[in-house]
Amino acid sequence: MNANAFRHFYGYHFSENRKIWDNYVSTLSYDLFTQGADYSHGSIRNQILHLMDVDDAWFSELRGVEPSEPLPPTATDDREIIRARWDSIEQHIRTYLAELQDEMLFDKPIVEPEEDKDLVVWQVLLHVANHGTDHRAQLLRLLNDLGVKTESQDYMFYVYDNL
Repeated sequence: MNANAFRHFYGYHFSENRKIWDNYVSTLSYDLFTQGADYSHGSIRNQILHLMDVDDAWFSELRGVEPSEPLPPTATDDREIIRARWDSIEQHIRTYLAELQDEMLFDKPIVEPEEDKDLVVWQVLLHVANHGTDHRAQLLRLLNDLGVKTESQDYMFYVYDNL
């Protein structure tokens, strides 16, 4: 386990997030983007907001800063605002990962909440990446249910494309 492995795996995380946005979400009608669903966090919009808010919250904890305020519900198409926020969160994560050193993987930087204070950095990094995979799978299912033809998010395809 080393920092370079995490930088590589987060390259996959960012790539798959971007594929979902560019290939499916950006072309959806606003009605489909916000259509309610009885699963997980609901609409595609809400799923994406949850995915990016969790990334932001955990990496803010690792960086020792306050996370951004969540975007509020809206009656207008706010995808441009969402994409800009997601890009900003990704950049904060990239900056953190660029500075990550192998020995930092065993640090315990989280002080609040109490239940998270014993987590080491590598555990948080694995959790956030795994959480992203889970919610992208949920997004792909929601998109499929809306009649959108989607593709796999398998890590190996990222590896093959980035050898």
